[in-house]
Amino acid sequence: MDKYTPQAIWGRELRHYRQVAGLTQAQLAQKIHFSESLISGVETGQLPASPDFAVACDTTLSTGGALHRLLDWRKAQRFPYWFGRWRDKEAEALVLRAYEPLLIPGLLQTEAYARVVLRGDEVAVAARLERQAILTRADPEPPILRCIIDEGVLYRPICDSEGMREQLEHLVAMVGPRLSVQVIPHGMHAGLLSGFIIATLEGGVDVAYVDTAIRGMVVSDHDEVTVTVQRFEAIRTEALPQGMSSDLIKRVMVEKWT
Repeated sequence: MDKYTPQAIWGRELRHYRQVAGLTQAQLAQKIHFSESLISGVETGQLPASPDFAVACDTTLSTGGALHRLLDWRKAQRFPYWFGRWRDKEAEALVLRAYEPLLIPGLLQTEAYARVVLRGDEVAVAARLERQAILTRADPEPPILRCIIDEGVLYRPICDSEGMREQLEHLVAMVGPRLSVQVIPHGMHAGLLSGFIIATLEGGVDVAYVDTAIRGMVVSDHDEVTVTVQRFEAIRTEALPQGMSSDLIKRVMVEKWT
């Protein structure tokens, strides 16, 4: 963790005000009704602070609103600091292979769906939609995108019925020679741990992006990337073919979201 990121600096400011107030993390947690583990994660820069958390800390620590004002750094940050490296790789990729067990992959999210996932952060929504331009660009040629999603993603009510129907219609409409969306049926399979994306760059070099509970990680170690590629191929063997996947998506769209 870079100790000079805005998130880490904000965490150190919280620690300063907490210590000036003479409170331990446990005591502050009791007063603001947030967990001690969250406070620890924020102070070390591992976890982001929400506006509600900042306001609660300002009130309890009598900071005059300083902590909430310091969150303004986010307004200029279109992507999380740890995502920047991956965005560059994604833009350079010749082929992208994505697996997602919980959500529609970001590159295929509609604006309405993305807005809910990103909790109404309009800067982040605009940045996500801008990322999707790589799929329709003229020069260089768009990357080949192969997506696999867990069937449960189709049923998860991220937004209202209209929004979900629009999202599934978008998935089907995007399918073409250079873009596939396959569904892996309900049940035990090799992809239950976490989502990931593999980018194949010029020269055949593979780089992976792996989601964790705290943040995403860019993985370039050869052995680790190899394991990720093997995991994707294992998942793909259990996924429905493209035609059957599209039929399933259309069926869920009608039966669940109409």
